Amino acid sequence: MISKISEGVQISVETFYEADFSNIVLNEHTFSYKITIQNDNAFPIKLKRRHWYIFDSNGTLSEVEGEGVVGAQPTLNQGCTYQYASACNLQSEMGTMHGTYTFENLYNQNMFLVTIPKFSMIVPFKNN
Repeated sequence: MISKISEGVQISVETFYEADFSNIVLNEHTFSYKITIQNDNAFPIKLKRRHWYIFDSNGTLSEVEGEGVVGAQPTLNQGCTYQYASACNLQSEMGTMHGTYTFENLYNQNMFLVTIPKFSMIVPFKNN
């Protein structure tokens, strides 16, 4: 698991290779990831946007940007956590993702960015 705290928000990431949804012959590899967001601030926050940078080791860099995460814009009170799962498809056996979340401080309506730490996606047989 990878974790990082920025702006009083802890982001933790776990990744999993999804062999049942991958096709090694066609070089299609599916990875799922579970994100845990913990608000360590003294004020409630709302996740407004996400911005991902996805690097596939075949040389492709793509960006994904939009409102919320998996169709939600969760509110987290002080000390609370929110968890969600999503997936990423790569055309090679390795890649990385990182990015930012935009949060709103619900006390003063100020927006701030939280860093999503870089994490790797590697098919299990590459680690041997």
